Amino acid sequence: MFMTLAAAVVALALGHLAQGFAASVRRHGWFDDWLRWLGARMPSGATWHGRWGIALALAAPLLVVALLQWALDTPLYGVPGLLFGIGALFYCWGPRDLDLDVDAIVDAPDAASRAAAASRLAPPGSDAPALVAAVFHAARRRWFGVLFWFLLLGASGAALYRLAAFAAEDDAALLPADNATGAKRLLAWLDWPVSQLMALFMALVGDFDTVFSAWKQNGGDGFDPDADFLGAAGRASVRSELADDAQDYADAGESADAIVRDLGPMPELRDAMSLVWRTLVAWLAVIALFVIAGWVS
Repeated sequence: MFMTLAAAVVALALGHLAQGFAASVRRHGWFDDWLRWLGARMPSGATWHGRWGIALALAAPLLVVALLQWALDTPLYGVPGLLFGIGALFYCWGPRDLDLDVDAIVDAPDAASRAAAASRLAPPGSDAPALVAAVFHAARRRWFGVLFWFLLLGASGAALYRLAAFAAEDDAALLPADNATGAKRLLAWLDWPVSQLMALFMALVGDFDTVFSAWKQNGGDGFDPDADFLGAAGRASVRSELADDAQDYADAGESADAIVRDLGPMPELRDAMSLVWRTLVAWLAVIALFVIAGWVS
């Protein structure tokens, strides 16, 4: 638990304070080359061309990470293992800074710049609700998914999630069709428990009834990995909070123009980012409580 907390804090701090360094480290060209190498050497009809082919791509790098994780766990009171875990989480975090991507949309000087910035989060032409959902999806992909699997499996868990995300999204064109389908299915199942926990903590730090209702209405109470209850819960919570803010301004006698001016441009995205941060802080607070409880006991 302590390693998870320390690694998460370091990953966040370095991602914000050393953005150039983070961008230079978080590269996965080696994984692209690995997929191309496998694809060039696997004959037609081999496992590589089926839905389980992604396992072949993930097995070797995950085995290396797992062996290093095991070998470094005990020497020198576990300090090498701690440093390795921090490095692994830092590499798997992101790779882009979510705050910067959202700020680029909100602070864009014109519509063209805003559309260009928004394309880093969502498909071109996405409206405000779609962008809000994209913020929560990006937070899951860049932060929470890596953190959750790191908490469960250590460095190998973080590597599993990040490589599965690369294979299913960035590198899908390098895979045979059935293999790419299998990679997407794997990522969907890796995302499912993460989305459930994110929705739970969003309810705790936001409007519980609103989040719970959206979660249930969009399949959160089932076992469908394709159900987008996370995006629906995020949109509903943001909509509720903005309505409350507008009502507070109205109760204070503010005019409609003053309310728009005070809330600023794209208030939906600002509120979505605020909710994402509150959710992450709540996750880290729970981890910190477990660490403290372990020390006390």
